[in-house]
Amino acid sequence: MAKIKTFDDIEMRRPALATSYLHLLAAQPGRPIALFAPRRVGKTYFLDRDLTPAARQAGMLPVYADIWLNIEAPLEAINHALEEALDDLIVPTTGAGRLAKTPVKGVGAFGASLSLGDEPKRRDLPARPELRFDALVSRLATLSKRTVLLMLDEIQSLGKTEGGTRTIGSLRAVLQKRKDQVCAVFTGSSQEELSAMTMTAGAPMYQFTQMLTFPYLDESYLKQLAAHFSDVHPGKRLDLQALERAFAHIGSRPALMKDIVKSMSAEGMVDVALGLRRFVESGPLVASWKALFDDRDRLDQLTLIALAHRLAPTSKATIELLAQAGPVDVTLSKIRTALLRMKKERILSKPGADYLIDDPLFADYLLSLAPLQGIPVAAQRLGSRRAK
Repeated sequence: MAKIKTFDDIEMRRPALATSYLHLLAAQPGRPIALFAPRRVGKTYFLDRDLTPAARQAGMLPVYADIWLNIEAPLEAINHALEEALDDLIVPTTGAGRLAKTPVKGVGAFGASLSLGDEPKRRDLPARPELRFDALVSRLATLSKRTVLLMLDEIQSLGKTEGGTRTIGSLRAVLQKRKDQVCAVFTGSSQEELSAMTMTAGAPMYQFTQMLTFPYLDESYLKQLAAHFSDVHPGKRLDLQALERAFAHIGSRPALMKDIVKSMSAEGMVDVALGLRRFVESGPLVASWKALFDDRDRLDQLTLIALAHRLAPTSKATIELLAQAGPVDVTLSKIRTALLRMKKERILSKPGADYLIDDPLFADYLLSLAPLQGIPVAAQRLGSRRAK
């Protein structure tokens, strides 16, 4: 293994996990798996760095599509990814490859010249997205002579779009019809929305998709960060348990943890708790959080403060408390509307039954505000610990 030169060279690869998912797909043709985990814990990285190479090694053709690329027309985003893969097969990217694929119309005397036909182009496909999806999967599998592995990121967003149910129905129909040609892995960051799609009677994916919890990175990732820190700063070491606590606090987000350790390394700091606090208090971050907070209306601000204190914003006690902070009319319906609005804007997330501030460090910033924007310290003792 090449020696790690920078923190950015550190990668956590999980080929065994990728292989286990491929074995599961092979054991249940036509049935996709859905991997659930909160945002930014490494799902997309895993699809790209682990599942994609494992699929290629297994003789499959991986195709990745991000539903958020065209949230208003998700099936078009999926078809776009399939069309790009089909283009790569039919029209190679290199000049030599295109020439090899171009039919020869005629040969001059003694083979001295060639008369070439038109360069190969993609065949016409059905215009209707549902039919186009079916045709693309079939042609891609036939031309490549491989099973297509369709990887769809943030699949739960289909449940919130106009026509999403129809798209889900098309996915199910094609995955069943073409089960010898295609298999699929979905990812999602909302367990509630994924469950509604896959476990609700009458839903298009009911009892069709197998839901699995995507595992967080374990201490081996933190050990790599600590080891490189010691390489950069001989004689200094980071406490692994302190790193584990910090990692859990930030929601087990690998890229964020790496940034925190990098900032500590810049100062040669070994106190992880202090390093985390310094990171939170850094100028650019505070400026961005302040701008985000100041841009919200008063009700949104109060709701965010309540969530930062782990209050249930829809509980009677919390609503009464927020109403005292004013000046704004605080009602249950308005709080619920604010929660849904900020979730749609990805300021909040709802991985399970509870609303959470998506960025745990933004939550820390909100807790640091004094005098807590009108909410007394006693607020920390009121209401439920769950925000529903």
